[in-house]
Amino acid sequence: MSSSVPFERYDEEFLSLTEQVTSKLRSLDPSTVAAPPTTAEADLKMAHNLLLQADDLLKQMGLEARGVEDAGTKRDLLGKVRVCKTRLANLRDDYEAAKGFVERDSLGLGGDVESGGGRRGIGGSGKERLLSNTDSLRSQSDTLANARSIMAETEGVALEITEELGRHRETITSAHGRVRQVTGMTNRARRIVQSMSRREVQQKLILYGVAGTIAIVFLMLLYGMFRA
Repeated sequence: MSSSVPFERYDEEFLSLTEQVTSKLRSLDPSTVAAPPTTAEADLKMAHNLLLQADDLLKQMGLEARGVEDAGTKRDLLGKVRVCKTRLANLRDDYEAAKGFVERDSLGLGGDVESGGGRRGIGGSGKERLLSNTDSLRSQSDTLANARSIMAETEGVALEITEELGRHRETITSAHGRVRQVTGMTNRARRIVQSMSRREVQQKLILYGVAGTIAIVFLMLLYGMFRA
């Protein structure tokens, strides 16, 4: 489990970042406060920076989880990454709600805009349109940011797959090398066996020749003895 130690550190840091974001957005929750505090702009900026750090950290956690070799450990770590992604998405929603709350208050739309006279009502309508356009632009910007994040994550996954294929290619090449070595050893063994077989045949022929010569000499001696 030592390979997951860096992941656990990332997880602890991610938890710390999300707690800081929650703390910054707590005073900007429109359901609990009537108006944002004087530090609203600074709190929003800090929350935004913390969310960016959490997003970068989450990418590192994903890379660390996918780099674990043990299948069971990898499955558990990827499950934690999905939980963290859900939490980060919820915090982004809370951030957008708080940002809209602060922007409405800065445009004077925190209260009832229709309670005043006609001039104020017209101004409120214009502010509503301005705020709607701002929300639309922000939504498009968030969509582009999400698309870039997905592209970066996809690129990371593709890079990991390429590295994995490279490792498999090296393994296959090594296996081919071992097969060639075994084939070479087999060929050498076959040549040795063939050479031993030839020597055995040669030795048998020599033995047969010597035995034949001895037999001929013995017969000649017997023939000579009988004639004498």
